[in-house]
Amino acid sequence: MRPAKATAAAVTAVTAALGTAAAAIAAGRFASDAALKAPAGRPLPTEPRLTVHATAAGQISLTRALASLRPGTYGLSGNGTHAIVGPVLESAPHAADTVVRRLEAVTHGTLEPGARVWLTPQVHIGDPHAALGIDHADVDIPGELGGLPAWFVPGVRDTWVITVHGLGTTREHPMVVMDFLRRLRLPVLDLAYRGDPGAPRSADGLGHLGETEWRDLDAAIRYAVRYGARNVILHGWSTGATMCLHAAAHSALRDRVSGLVLDSPVLNWETTLRALAVARRTPGPLLPLAVRAAQGRTGLRGDRVLAAADPDALKVPTLLLHGPDDAIAPWALSRQLARRRPELVTLRVVPGAPHGAMWNADPAGYEEALRRFLTPLM
Repeated sequence: MRPAKATAAAVTAVTAALGTAAAAIAAGRFASDAALKAPAGRPLPTEPRLTVHATAAGQISLTRALASLRPGTYGLSGNGTHAIVGPVLESAPHAADTVVRRLEAVTHGTLEPGARVWLTPQVHIGDPHAALGIDHADVDIPGELGGLPAWFVPGVRDTWVITVHGLGTTREHPMVVMDFLRRLRLPVLDLAYRGDPGAPRSADGLGHLGETEWRDLDAAIRYAVRYGARNVILHGWSTGATMCLHAAAHSALRDRVSGLVLDSPVLNWETTLRALAVARRTPGPLLPLAVRAAQGRTGLRGDRVLAAADPDALKVPTLLLHGPDDAIAPWALSRQLARRRPELVTLRVVPGAPHGAMWNADPAGYEEALRRFLTPLM
């Protein structure tokens, strides 16, 4: 081969290789977006879309799928619509391709046949007064990136509960337990943190799966103590539960944390990122690239999560609510945590519940477990 042709061929090969590498890097970044850019209040990629087939008095017919057959109570969201649906109505006539559930309320928009919707653990929308008739104050918590909006529901006790939502939801999600906590006369501080609507964004515009967001929870603890809390109980879902673990381990006021309630905790961010990337149909060979892309973009380090969730580091009573059907944060690590510290950790297993939806699958059982856990801490 002539030197000129050989050089051209070499350049072409290098260019192709570089192009392939660049495409792989871009694909890794896109796959990591499933976790790092999970929009608050939008469905996670693991949540299937369902079709509304019909509605009747107190009933709704949905596409038959594992999701629509889940036990319990959920929000039903679509473009411009929101409703609350209860359990499957076994006595109602079901077609081969549909499931009939109880329709509790249509809270926004209208549900027309053919509408595309998805189930969400976020049952209520709006603020506590609009959704539940609960009096509350809109407060602004000073955080390191700016003001953090929060809802405060007053109570007579000097132990406060600080609630922290997780992936794919907003501070509306913790309203599922807000009325229950109000009946126990516990003050509730429901936090919006960096990246949420109305809250400041992180400098890179990405979520960090709790590794930096926990500092906003730390600010909420300082706020609670400043305004009268003797102790705080941290109640988090998903990455919000991860934030609770970080705060309990690292907050300067960690001695004021008297208990943890962890719902579907993300105890290994790499596993969760991979699960979300797979749900986006990312090919298996690209999954390591997604993990490396997340590390490079955010500085995420798995050892920080593992250190916060180290059973030997746990100092306070902990209620762990998790189940085997969580496809985003596998519950094996939750079982391991409970086995290692049985004197501190109470594990409530909730079958049939997707990620962050342990209350939804069994509201009565969840609240009874919560009542038993909270009573000696009040």
